[in-house]
Amino acid sequence: MELKKWSYDYTGGLAQFANNKNIADNLLNIFPHPYTEENARQFIEFCLNTSEDEQINRAILYDNMVVGSISLTLGKDAYAKSAEIGYWLSEEYWGRGIISEAVKEICKIGFEVHGLARIYGNVFSYNKSSCKVLEKCGFELEGTLRKSIFKNGEFFDSYKYSLIN
Repeated sequence: MELKKWSYDYTGGLAQFANNKNIADNLLNIFPHPYTEENARQFIEFCLNTSEDEQINRAILYDNMVVGSISLTLGKDAYAKSAEIGYWLSEEYWGRGIISEAVKEICKIGFEVHGLARIYGNVFSYNKSSCKVLEKCGFELEGTLRKSIFKNGEFFDSYKYSLIN
């Protein structure tokens, strides 16, 4: 597993692996399903045009293929030493420890390069695998946000996790 800056060379792989309802169901509604090559191009363009002082975006590569994405969205103003982590991984690669490695690596970048004190993540309550990933990486559960998610016509709780440097 390695994290790489996004490139238009990854468009086809991104479109292929992101086009999965099981992935979309665990992400914010901005993540489309179906996921097309045009969606992939637009996302990569966003990543290439966004300053790393705002958001750190990386492609997750495994066996030289793009199999997912991970990011840190950096806070502003009084939240300047915090960042929110977000990620997804192709369903074909779940359960191999790839996303745990990616989380550890991007957190290291956040703490060592950007001087962050806190990285947090919000997880949909039904996404137990993502909870386990964060816990495996040292994140602690801070609390439950009741009915904070409205997804696919239903309300769900979310869990807030954090890792402190």
